[in-house]
Amino acid sequence: MEKWDLYTKYREKTGKEHIRGEKLPEDLYHLVVHIWIRNRKGEYLISQRSANRSANPLMWESVGGSVLKGESSVQGAIREVKEEVGLDLKQEDGKLLFSQIRGCDVKYKGKEFNDIVDVWLFSYDGEVNLKNATEDEVADCKWMSASEIRTLYEEKKLVPTLDYFFVNYGNIFR
Repeated sequence: MEKWDLYTKYREKTGKEHIRGEKLPEDLYHLVVHIWIRNRKGEYLISQRSANRSANPLMWESVGGSVLKGESSVQGAIREVKEEVGLDLKQEDGKLLFSQIRGCDVKYKGKEFNDIVDVWLFSYDGEVNLKNATEDEVADCKWMSASEIRTLYEEKKLVPTLDYFFVNYGNIFR
C-alpha cells in the first residue's frame, strides 16, 4: 500500500496522509516528480511505459511518479529513477527546474490530478540497463534529442501532460 503526504496549495505539509487509489480531498495535494535525465551530448533519457500500465500504455515519457510519505522531492526523484530505469543518481547532479500545481480542475481523460509537480533535471552519462530497474513499469528506454522528443509529441506518442517540455519551459531544457 503506497502512502503519500498531503499538502496545501502553498506546499505546506498538513500532517495527513493519503493512500494511493483513494480520492484526494479537493483542497489538498500530493507531491509528484518528473525527472529529465540529460547526457553530455544534450540527449534526454526517455522511457516507454509498459503495456500493462493502466494509463498511457506504450507511450513515451520522462521518468516520474509520486513522492512517498516521508520523502523529500529529490529523494522521490532518485527513488523513481532507480525503480523505473535502474540508474543510481546523485542528489548533487540534480537541479529543480520548476514546480507547478495541478488542481482538481485539471483533468486528462477524466483523471483529476490534485498534485504539486516538481520537474527535475539530472546529468548522467552512461549506459542504461533496464535489468537494473526494480519495478516493471518501463518497456524500453533510449537517449533522444529534443527534436526527436518533439516528433514523439507531434505523433501523439509522448504522454500529453509533458507538453511543458516544449510549450512553457522549452528554453530551460536546452
